[in-house]
Amino acid sequence: MMISKYFWDLKDEALREAKRALQDDKHPQFPQRMVTLLSRCDKPKELFSILPRQRFIETWPKIRSYWMKRARHSEHRDWWETIYEQLLGGAGKEPIKAKGKPAAFFGKFGDRIKERRIEMSLSQKQLAVRAGLKQPIISQIEEGKKNITLFTFIRLCKVLGIRTIDISEE
Repeated sequence: MMISKYFWDLKDEALREAKRALQDDKHPQFPQRMVTLLSRCDKPKELFSILPRQRFIETWPKIRSYWMKRARHSEHRDWWETIYEQLLGGAGKEPIKAKGKPAAFFGKFGDRIKERRIEMSLSQKQLAVRAGLKQPIISQIEEGKKNITLFTFIRLCKVLGIRTIDISEE
């Protein structure tokens, strides 16, 4: 594993520690080191020589979450998110399944968003513009496939005039 190419700013001991962190996703520095690596690497083949594909798929949500906390907007993160989604889709192969399933709340929230948007005669694009989001994100929210922040939740509710949502389990 030749990681020095991506961690040129580290001294020898820190480089050895970074290598250990990348090999163990439970290591406290794993997300930080992965964000650095992914910010500097634009070749999936090279990444997968360091971190196997399946491990990337399993750890991407943790990496993405850490990255979102560090930088609200990142073209690199968006690019790797696309790679992740393509790997999940399988590109002509049997799709790799993500672990777990969306919380029922996201499905209920998505249904309510769609219902209210249609009541207001808004397209997904129009809602996206008003909420400061992109149309594909609105689509994912309505399908219950998008884990959103509380900030986005409140923003959508304000734009659509939603005052209450029943989140009780049925």
